[in-house]
Amino acid sequence: MTDQQTPWDDIAIHFDGSMNRSLSTEVCVVGGGIAGLTTAYALAREHVPVVLLEADQIGAGETGRTSAHLANALDDRFHRLERLHGRDGARLAAESHTAAIDLIATICQRHDIACDFRHVDGFLFAHGDRDDEIHDEFIAAQRAGLAVEVVRGQPLPWLRTGQCLRFPRQAQFHPLRYVRGLARAAKEFGAQIFTGTRVSRIVDGELVEIHTEQGLQVIAKHVVVATNVPIHDRVRLQTSLEAYRTYVITLALPRGLAEPVLAWDTDEPYHYVRVIAGEGHDLLMVGGEDHKTGQGPDEPDLPYARLEAWARERASACGAVVHRWSGQIIEPVDGLALIGHNPGDHANSHLIAGDSGNGLTHGTLGGMLLSDHIRGRENPWTRLYQPSRFRLGAVGEFTRHNVNALGQYGDWLMAGDVRTPDEVPRGHAALVRHGLSKWAVHRDDAGVLHACSAVCPHLGGLVRWNASERTWDCPCHGSRFTVDGQVINGPANTALTPITAEQLDEAVLVKRHHAGD
Repeated sequence: MTDQQTPWDDIAIHFDGSMNRSLSTEVCVVGGGIAGLTTAYALAREHVPVVLLEADQIGAGETGRTSAHLANALDDRFHRLERLHGRDGARLAAESHTAAIDLIATICQRHDIACDFRHVDGFLFAHGDRDDEIHDEFIAAQRAGLAVEVVRGQPLPWLRTGQCLRFPRQAQFHPLRYVRGLARAAKEFGAQIFTGTRVSRIVDGELVEIHTEQGLQVIAKHVVVATNVPIHDRVRLQTSLEAYRTYVITLALPRGLAEPVLAWDTDEPYHYVRVIAGEGHDLLMVGGEDHKTGQGPDEPDLPYARLEAWARERASACGAVVHRWSGQIIEPVDGLALIGHNPGDHANSHLIAGDSGNGLTHGTLGGMLLSDHIRGRENPWTRLYQPSRFRLGAVGEFTRHNVNALGQYGDWLMAGDVRTPDEVPRGHAALVRHGLSKWAVHRDDAGVLHACSAVCPHLGGLVRWNASERTWDCPCHGSRFTVDGQVINGPANTALTPITAEQLDEAVLVKRHHAGD
């Protein structure tokens, strides 16, 4: 078992490489995950000129770190969606996610994409004595138009659940094999896809300027920012989006013991389960233990240990842990993604943001919705997902989120973890106060120091060390960085300012001098 290894890592996706000249096009899509690729595919299929820019490789972001559930039985529960968006809104949410699953199935068949797509049953089961939530969800899911039934006893003999709701025609697949096939299909229809091309700035106007770190630009009539969390918005949208880390493990199961299935519970945070057929043994995938990014437990292995204990308590046939990894979930305060016109900008600036734990279907329906917008077609889901929406019922969660984010700025008042960079032991990291500033310092296993400013370039929060993944994570709005300060997750779109070896040496000498005084 290797930390941060997923079952999808057998797929390497390489395309033509980075953009080497400035371009003009009808639509520029920023982001090469399932949301950006579906948008590019849908437009290119209608002969719309599209350029897609991806900072890394196709699927290298959260699409490649998902558990790959495809569900119209949504994680945020239909009885909550009814309260926030009304019965019509809940019905449209069910309709749109069902359409997304159907489109994925169609694309797989149309382009012969071998990604192990299959329909499976989904089961929602109660945590503890929360049967009342099962009842409420049954009524709300029926009103939303979903096929659902109450199943008593133990519908899954290998998994201790108790009373469940069964949702037929959920689905699962191999996410990277799918997006590889989707990208190839988009290219066949004429889309230009460039990887290793990070967007540094977007200037909105009658024509949109999309600037890259390489100093090149794309001039487009429309831009679609499909980066899970907006990289071109500093404040407005961030107040409605909460960043969470989620953890996943797989454990060996005897071959053929459990049929492929999806399951999830009513715990808070909830657990989610998937079975993957394998060779020699099958895999039980278990995820959960979510917490706000940058606000996790001090013990880095604790979420994984809790997942393993939960799995062994409910599925006694589990064998050894095979994989473990974590991912980033962006949760809108009202449970549904932000898809549509970017508030305050011209009508040619669009976004898909906030996966809410159902990123694969949110991303797919986002591509469907925005391709309609750009082509001038009406879409019945527009109002439900519009980013400028306000839901009175979400005010409490909005307030809690922003009070929590503001509270993290109290880190500025704290002393450094150690006095000088040379006090950081191998394999560890610490914040070091230097005058009025703070540095993020990591000493790797070989003894080499890596240092950068601890100030997140998004809105000035102080990053915290994530020992599980060896990253610097901002607890305010979820930006994440490598040990050298390079961006992993937005909303930050620039690196942490590097600290030179000379600055480190000078800081050590100054501290020693004052200690001698």
